[in-house]
Amino acid sequence: MFSFKIPVIVEGKYDKLKVKQIVDSAVISTEGFGIFNSEEKRMLVSKAGREGMIVLCDSDGGGKQIRSKLKSMMNGAPVYDLYIPEIPGKEKRKDKRSKAGVLGVEGMKNEVLEQIFSRFAGAHPELVSGDEESKPQREQITRSFLYEAGLNGTPDAAQNRKLLCRELGLPDKMTVNALSEILAIVSDRKTIEEIMKKIRGDT
Repeated sequence: MFSFKIPVIVEGKYDKLKVKQIVDSAVISTEGFGIFNSEEKRMLVSKAGREGMIVLCDSDGGGKQIRSKLKSMMNGAPVYDLYIPEIPGKEKRKDKRSKAGVLGVEGMKNEVLEQIFSRFAGAHPELVSGDEESKPQREQITRSFLYEAGLNGTPDAAQNRKLLCRELGLPDKMTVNALSEILAIVSDRKTIEEIMKKIRGDT
């Protein structure tokens, strides 16, 4: 498994599932062209990628447009483009080939993706995380944790989420799913708990 200090950005949820078999670090889906219309998704990507990002999109016109959009959002942070080979075929879950007639990221064999990421890691060792086994593992930001923190499923959850987002510089009206995803990347349980104590006025 490869672990990087910056997130890997892919197009779809199936691409994300595929890449997560190879990469043990943040992988974010743009939800196709959703990145063009969703403020939450743009905020997630820009926050997570504030130190840079690795982009792995399909080798077609849509992938090119998404790469261009991502680069326009980054305010000078480095964007590292990775490319998959153009292999004719279709993904198993699809009825027919794509317009380009080639496999996308989700259709790549693991060995192909491993080679792509291996070359990148070799070229950019400064972006490879250190020995993960020696690092304390961050606890996951789960729905149960959000409930315990008063951020989901409680009477004042919506207001608490709004106040937390303001503290973290996030959009006020993030959905629970979007908030959970971005908190897992830009924050941790201890920080969130401390902010919630401040919001509640706990001593």
